[in-house]
Amino acid sequence: MGMLASSVSQARTLEDLTRPLLELLQTVTGLDSTYLTTIDLDAGVQRIVYARNTRELDIPEGLAVPWEGTLCKRALEEDRLYTDDVAECWADSAPARELGISTYASSPVRTEDGELYGTLCAASMDSLPLAEGSMQVLQMFSRLIAQQIDRERLVSALRRANDSLAVSALTDTTTRLPNRRALMDQLRHRLSLENASHVLLVAFIDLDGFKAINDKHGHETGDRFLSAIGGRMQGAMRDMDFVARHGGDEFVVLSEAPHGDAEACLASLRERLESACSGRYNLGGLLLDYAGPSIGIVVARPGEHECEALLAQADAAMYEVKRARRAARV
Repeated sequence: MGMLASSVSQARTLEDLTRPLLELLQTVTGLDSTYLTTIDLDAGVQRIVYARNTRELDIPEGLAVPWEGTLCKRALEEDRLYTDDVAECWADSAPARELGISTYASSPVRTEDGELYGTLCAASMDSLPLAEGSMQVLQMFSRLIAQQIDRERLVSALRRANDSLAVSALTDTTTRLPNRRALMDQLRHRLSLENASHVLLVAFIDLDGFKAINDKHGHETGDRFLSAIGGRMQGAMRDMDFVARHGGDEFVVLSEAPHGDAEACLASLRERLESACSGRYNLGGLLLDYAGPSIGIVVARPGEHECEALLAQADAAMYEVKRARRAARV
């Protein structure tokens, strides 16, 4: 008994808690089977989640039966949580008849918000009286299980909230692309990998003419343009590519290329980005023809580990392209 109590006190999951409680409950009640159910009222189904069976009565885990007609439903509706003559009380209960249950005791498992999660039950094929205090123990165990369910739901909700916050911290709100923080993490990670067969390409993209778009059409249109062009860049990415908004009207793409094919891959990446970003944009009814951004791409040197220095090289390469484009327009 002491070992079971210790297992209950150290339980971290619903199963860790329930299984020793079912064993304790069997000892206290003296009945053949103890089990925990869940109830799906919308689907009209009751399922056996965990069960402990001794002697002849076998209530299998995973068993699903229609909620209508179950002993648990009858007991809740009639507030009759124990009987040693199931055949007399609920003769028309098919599940009880099929399982051969004569003695039955249960307690509802309700979460903190009052939701009916399921039932904690004990049953036997023989007609047996309950030992004194058994119903109090049954009800106490059902409350312990409900508290564990509430704890697990709270932990799950906190994890989801934490995951959402983590994603938000690494996501640009305008374009929904990874932000500069995510970019630096990814760049740091890729530079830390020793790759004998591939090199890292870093493309720095600056949206020429973006300020004029903002000034002429307003910031809302400017944000739509950023989002649209970010989506087009994302669509041009391959499996190992990574695109992020560096800030303002600047984006960065990370890609990989085989050592002996770096220049060809660099040219291919430039072509993909230029093709994706250039052309007509529909920005909430405004049609905008865009000539494309300035793109600078560099290949990381072997042993390169300085993220900022590598970005600065790509930025400088981008400005060379920008100057050449300006000169061509004069």
